[in-house]
Amino acid sequence: MKLDFIDLGKLSVSKANMRYAKKAPDVSDILPTVRARGVLVPLIVRPNCAPDAYEIVAGARRFHAASLVAAETGEASPLPCAILEEGDDAAAIEASLIENLARLDPDEVTQWETFTRLVKEGRSIDTIAATFGLPDASVRRILALGNLLPRIRDLYRREEIDAATVRHLTMASKRQQQAWLALNDDPDTYVPTGHQLKSWLFGGQSIKASVALFDLAELKGTLVADLFGEDRYFADPDAFWDAQNAAIEERRTAYLEAGWSDAVIVPSSDHFHVWEYEKAGKRKGGRVYIDVRGTGEVAFHEGYVTRKEARSIESGEHIGIGQKAVRPEVTGTMQTYVDLHRHAAVRARLMAHPAVALRLMVAHAITGSHLWTVKPEPQSTRNDDVRESVETCAAEAEFDEKRRAVLAVLGFSAEEPTVTGGNGDDYDLAGVFLRLLDLPDPVLMDVIAIVMGETLASGSAAVEAVGQELGIDMARYWQADDAFFSLLRDREVLGLVVAEVAGHAVASANVGEKTKVLKKIVRDHLDGADGREKVIGWVPRWMRFPPTAYTARGGVGTVAAQERFEAARQQPDGADADLDEDQRPTEPERIAA
Repeated sequence: MKLDFIDLGKLSVSKANMRYAKKAPDVSDILPTVRARGVLVPLIVRPNCAPDAYEIVAGARRFHAASLVAAETGEASPLPCAILEEGDDAAAIEASLIENLARLDPDEVTQWETFTRLVKEGRSIDTIAATFGLPDASVRRILALGNLLPRIRDLYRREEIDAATVRHLTMASKRQQQAWLALNDDPDTYVPTGHQLKSWLFGGQSIKASVALFDLAELKGTLVADLFGEDRYFADPDAFWDAQNAAIEERRTAYLEAGWSDAVIVPSSDHFHVWEYEKAGKRKGGRVYIDVRGTGEVAFHEGYVTRKEARSIESGEHIGIGQKAVRPEVTGTMQTYVDLHRHAAVRARLMAHPAVALRLMVAHAITGSHLWTVKPEPQSTRNDDVRESVETCAAEAEFDEKRRAVLAVLGFSAEEPTVTGGNGDDYDLAGVFLRLLDLPDPVLMDVIAIVMGETLASGSAAVEAVGQELGIDMARYWQADDAFFSLLRDREVLGLVVAEVAGHAVASANVGEKTKVLKKIVRDHLDGADGREKVIGWVPRWMRFPPTAYTARGGVGTVAAQERFEAARQQPDGADADLDEDQRPTEPERIAA
């Protein structure tokens, strides 16, 4: 490498420069210095194919700044340059990135483009990492962007998606990436991002390879690597659980053969809480509890008994002394075989007994299970006045009365806050199901109405659908209270409310009054006070079924929910939408199909 001064006209930006073929860079930070003192730091160049011409490997910003100054002054001074040897593309790329890393931090997509070119030039990841002073993992993380579709890289470059989303998308197949982009392009569709994206990619179960109890080389499935990090995940959760359950059974058998009184497998729907047990050695009847988590992790708790058994041991009843470990008559795999066949038989037979299936479904909705998660609407708000208004309204009082009756029918305490929201306990589920079997259909319908009412999402299109289907008159359940008036603050809306309650003449006469005066006019009409005519049954437009807005500004949640409901109502009925009435299949034909 040698130093020389080269005329501006003999220089051009090299394709090896990381800023090549992009718009002119921002030089506002260095332009004043170049105007005052010229270019002080040498550009890195190499000979071009044209005679006496050179291409800039590093220093494109200084070159552009010098070109601007030359255009302003009409004079072009030669620029100091360090000249590389011909033909070393990798060295040129390194020089460009090293310099730019120290100046304007390039985004990760730009780094990926440059690192990829270095790899194509024969540079190894170790060499690239050593050259730029980066950890190997950082270089691998940046190169992982190559697994992404160009559109996703552009979204990341424009900061429209975050690093966590990109990290998980590197594990996605091209088909999955295309499906994710389709969701991202649809403004009316939920698009998973961040950690939710991982669950979306793996169908709800993202199980790390590190939790496996078996040899990964024997797995009948594939592993997907998180290319940004060190984790690997099972692409097929079912294949994982087959291998993991077999390994758990082997460990359980080994514990029994080692003399433990029992080795209890705690399923993922339950948990082993150590504070509910006490330590006990093998000779005192201690068991091994094998705690299996839904994440695939397995914890082995050796030497525990229940607290009741611990009390018996303290009183001298040494459980298990002299007893030989009893091996169960079926293996874990045989038990799975039996369970699955019984499950298949029950499921098939349920088809002929929809009334039983309905009661079983309601029991699941009430208690939950490891496959069912049903949550009551929390009716949460940070505003104490709003909370009190809802808790004391006529509708809530009516619903609570019916809820207490259903709690009594199910044998629950009347003080339980909800019917739904159980802990998923198998015993509770069976008990509720047995109670429901004894209920006549009308009472079962009351239970279903309470369960559905508790789990109906506030502000949803479903509320609009049911409200209009039932023709609900909000005046029966609601009257304007202090909380309502304290939240009514929009002056334009308040003027329209006055016109609605008191008439347009009163509204026009008070158009310049303060909101406090306007609110009093509305209150007096609703109460029939201060000589004003009493208005009965007034409900603001947003609370009616269907709801409407007062202004063209929108931003009303109930109106937005109504629009979603209308869109759903106008949606054609699937594949039969284009058929004439006499061409559509009958209900028996649908079932047969």
